[in-house]
Amino acid sequence: MCAEKCRLRELDIFKPNTAQELEFMKSIRLRNVKFPAGKTIVNERASSAQLYTLLEGWAIRHKTLKNGRRQILNIMFPGDLIGLQQNLLDESTSSVETITDVELCELDKNKLWLLYQSFPSLAYDITWICAHEEQIVDDNLLNVGARSAVEKIAMLILHVFKRYRALYPEAGKVIPFPLNQQDVADALGLSLAHTNKSLKKLEKLGLHRIQDGKLTIMNEKALATVADYFESPITPRPLIC
Repeated sequence: MCAEKCRLRELDIFKPNTAQELEFMKSIRLRNVKFPAGKTIVNERASSAQLYTLLEGWAIRHKTLKNGRRQILNIMFPGDLIGLQQNLLDESTSSVETITDVELCELDKNKLWLLYQSFPSLAYDITWICAHEEQIVDDNLLNVGARSAVEKIAMLILHVFKRYRALYPEAGKVIPFPLNQQDVADALGLSLAHTNKSLKKLEKLGLHRIQDGKLTIMNEKALATVADYFESPITPRPLIC
């Protein structure tokens, strides 16, 4: 069960739904599926794809050039929709790949139009999710284009930390960090060598530590100052599942 029993619905970060909305979402759930790390769930330029809600784990959405260079557009966390572009447009404009083991709730994409017809509030929720993802991409573009390498990394670290902790408040100051240096480089438009150098420079400030796949935040306020981080108020977000 997901719509009524899903752990995500117990979190304040997700807005509640009416009984009718929950019943409809129950009707469009097909199954829960699991994929290992490194699995491509959506292929760029694919004309059809399944529609999922990410329940557990991390994924990345990215675009890749013919020479193999890629740009990570955003990092996906539980509650994010996967495959929406292909089901609203003619084809996918990006790929989605898992960076940890994940669990997904597969939704019946053939009932997407019925959702728009019968539940305007859920249709608005999907619009909100699209707008929120666009905002994340906008923030990433600002980060890539206007900040120094050290500031970029500090911003990425804070973004990941705050998104994860909103989902797992019990995590405290230590969270998983499955991104490798190549992932960080591809998210920030940096070379691998520059990323390595800048990570070491930032770590020397003693504000955070990345070790053994974990991120520890020692001084969140000072790290935010380095990143010129502006935190928008957190409002309950929709969950389609």
